[in-house]
Amino acid sequence: MSRRSFYRAPEGERRQDLIEATLDCISELGLKGATVRQIAVRAGVTAGLVRHYFESKDQMIAEAYRSVIASLTDKAKNVEGDPATRLKDFIAINLTEPVADSRSVSLWAAFISQVRVDPALAEIHREGYLAFRNALQDLLGDFLAAKGRPASTEVCRRHAIAINGLVDGLWIEGCLAGDLFREGELISIAMAAVEALLDLPVEE
Repeated sequence: MSRRSFYRAPEGERRQDLIEATLDCISELGLKGATVRQIAVRAGVTAGLVRHYFESKDQMIAEAYRSVIASLTDKAKNVEGDPATRLKDFIAINLTEPVADSRSVSLWAAFISQVRVDPALAEIHREGYLAFRNALQDLLGDFLAAKGRPASTEVCRRHAIAINGLVDGLWIEGCLAGDLFREGELISIAMAAVEALLDLPVEE
């Protein structure tokens, strides 16, 4: 595990650096292996400084998970262009690096094992899932309206649930066995499935 060099950073930046160091440790060592000492070493600071920013390891783990979830939702919300381009990019972003890589799936596996037993992580997971799905639901509403087929909120919600599940499954396959697929193959499969579900071409 490499140690980061120490420098005097602003409070907000230092806190985020510690969160990133926490995520690095979790991805490499798991939740149990990511001790305060290991995180301090990774961040290039003292354990005392870590405790200055976080009251406990549990709080640090929760903030790290919140950061992971927020980064995924932000990527989903920040796609630009016309509705078809945004939908296509939304799917592509979630099936390519850095969203889909070995580090991401290691973090997912570590956190998801605790979601069922840790109420704080469960609430973060629920909030993140709904934010992500709602972003997709809004995007689908815009896409269908642009195609002249406006749909109700409930229809878009059901489509969002289905597409989210599809993308999640392909994401896991890509992260765990990416070498088994041709370049762009999972994106192509996802797009074909979305077009079949919506009965509309995403690209003309």
